[in-house]
Amino acid sequence: MHDPEPDFSDEDDFDRPSKSQMKRDMTALQKLGEELLTLPESRWPPLALPEILSDALKAAKKITNFEGRRRQMQYIGKLMRKIDPEPVREAVAAFKLGHAQDSLKLHQSERWREQLLADDAALQTFIEAHVNVDIQQLRNLVRAARKDAANAPEKRSGRAYRELFQFIKASEAAPEAGDE
Repeated sequence: MHDPEPDFSDEDDFDRPSKSQMKRDMTALQKLGEELLTLPESRWPPLALPEILSDALKAAKKITNFEGRRRQMQYIGKLMRKIDPEPVREAVAAFKLGHAQDSLKLHQSERWREQLLADDAALQTFIEAHVNVDIQQLRNLVRAARKDAANAPEKRSGRAYRELFQFIKASEAAPEAGDE
């Protein structure tokens, strides 16, 4: 009565992606379009995006209504299917990496500031790590920031406190003598 195995011929077309896979791919392209929106517009021209896609992205930045934005993102996803997504993925990844590195540098500068204010030994460590630093200016900034902290312990945002951070940040960004 029943044939236990279905009879598939070699001519059956099973080499195309399933409907579910195509939907996942379209959703991934739509998410890539959303990530593309996080890039500044100045980074779009090197990607050689079609004009219709860049116009759609500019329009999406202006849309505040949830449903309108959702529909615009679907449209962007549809337009993304017509381009090679790899350069876009690489640009988004490079942008995110740059932000992560910038954030790490700021956190490192923040840690240095806290160490310098807490401990005199940290001053010598910082000077050894940053050989080109203006030692006198650093000592003056640390002294002033400590004085601000002693006068207003609940307020950690005095002028010297901020100036010390800017000095450390600039010292971290400056090339060392051995790096050149």
